[in-house]
Amino acid sequence: MKRSIPILIASLSGLVLVLAFFSPRTESWSEAVVDWFNVLAAIAFILGAGSLLKVQLVKISSRSPGWAYAAITLAAFLFTLFVGLFKVGTVPSDKFPTHAWTGDYEAPQATFGWIYLYVMSPLTATMFAMLAFYVASAAFRAFRAKNLAAILLLSAAFLVLLGRTAAAGFLTGWFPEPLEALKLDNLVDTMLVYVGTPGSRAIVIGIALGVAATSLRVLLGLERPYLGGGGGGNG
Repeated sequence: MKRSIPILIASLSGLVLVLAFFSPRTESWSEAVVDWFNVLAAIAFILGAGSLLKVQLVKISSRSPGWAYAAITLAAFLFTLFVGLFKVGTVPSDKFPTHAWTGDYEAPQATFGWIYLYVMSPLTATMFAMLAFYVASAAFRAFRAKNLAAILLLSAAFLVLLGRTAAAGFLTGWFPEPLEALKLDNLVDTMLVYVGTPGSRAIVIGIALGVAATSLRVLLGLERPYLGGGGGGNG
């Protein structure tokens, strides 16, 4: 029963969501399932917060390597949770000007909104900016002109990277009008539209087929990752 009931719930919920797209009569069923999902997601957030507290407290108490970062993470989590729950610094809404809690806690004037706008967003942008250098270094190490396919990939990547810099206009800016299509920036746009787009669409179609196949296995109870223990079924 511990395995049969979760499998039955997952299969029925998935079938209801699928049928809702084909029959207007089952649209309300889909909305009910989505509401249940939102309730479960809220419970999952609470469990995730508890797990975060437990892991960070264990690191701090045992003085394991990196425990100072765990302390910073824990302090930031508790402070953000406090200002978000109690709407610290929110401006009252126009409809209820005498009640401070009626304001939008995500507004820049509120402490929670200020943290997101001036702390979270810059940190996220910085992380993605640093990630670009790691990707470039990894691509440099991975690209080796060992065969014709690798040479084509390396050449295309080099042209695209060069075409997105200011050097593109400097190198090919003197091309006459009849040869304007051979300018580096125009050549890169042509490559992205007529080569990159079909390739990306083929990848997306393959991913969609894989998702459909995996979803069908979940609906049939052949794939059971939500039960733990490796995620796969015996088929």
